[in-house]
Amino acid sequence: MAKLSVITLALNEEHNIVDCLESVKWADEVIVVDSGSTDKTVDLARQFTDKVLTVEWKGYGATKNVALDHATGDWILWLDADERVPPELAEEIQSVLREDTMCAGFDVARRAYFLGKWIKHCGWYPGRVTRLFRKDKSRFTETNVHEQIVVVGKIGNLQYDLLHFTDPDLQHYFNKFNKYTSLAAKDMQAAGKKFSLYDILVRPPFLFFKMYIVRRGFLDGIQGFILSVVSSAYVFTKYVKLWELQHKTMKEEMNGHQG
Repeated sequence: MAKLSVITLALNEEHNIVDCLESVKWADEVIVVDSGSTDKTVDLARQFTDKVLTVEWKGYGATKNVALDHATGDWILWLDADERVPPELAEEIQSVLREDTMCAGFDVARRAYFLGKWIKHCGWYPGRVTRLFRKDKSRFTETNVHEQIVVVGKIGNLQYDLLHFTDPDLQHYFNKFNKYTSLAAKDMQAAGKKFSLYDILVRPPFLFFKMYIVRRGFLDGIQGFILSVVSSAYVFTKYVKLWELQHKTMKEEMNGHQG
């Protein structure tokens, strides 16, 4: 059977890391890349693996590539600290490893929980993502946020769901909100995206309408409504931050010319 390495990033994840690593203790190798946790994350992770690396944060994609470089398995399972591999998915992954598959990777549906509720609508489910892939065929993109794995070859589908406990409370959501909107704005600026009023007048309400009405977020109860509202606010905020970055750059250029 092919060898499997699990890779995960961690920063102050003491509330998540045990359940995460417990769900993949059957893997041949587990690699945890920690970027300076000040809680018990590292000590807890070392109960499951001796491959706990302390690495200076390089961005999501670049730091995951560090984990990838240290992995010795033929196959890689990328797992976030707030994700869990249930037994049925674990068995399915192990069956893939026993086969001589022609696929270079497999995607999986994520069953995401927001404020304690599985969000079945809002466009969140199944939300398939590639998480199992051959090491020699794959590499992470090195954007600041929303990095992706690029796999050269055919992608298959896994049947069972990956569990994702994304935001247990609103404080957790908004802590990520501020960080991710800033990173997204920087990525847009780097890609040459120019701010326009359309981005804040049309995009946010359209996203709410799409999530809550078109994708039937109303069926997810109050959590579906809250998610649709804060997702709309996320879009508004990242574009306002793009405006802020461009405005700052323009002022600096003007001051430079005057100097």
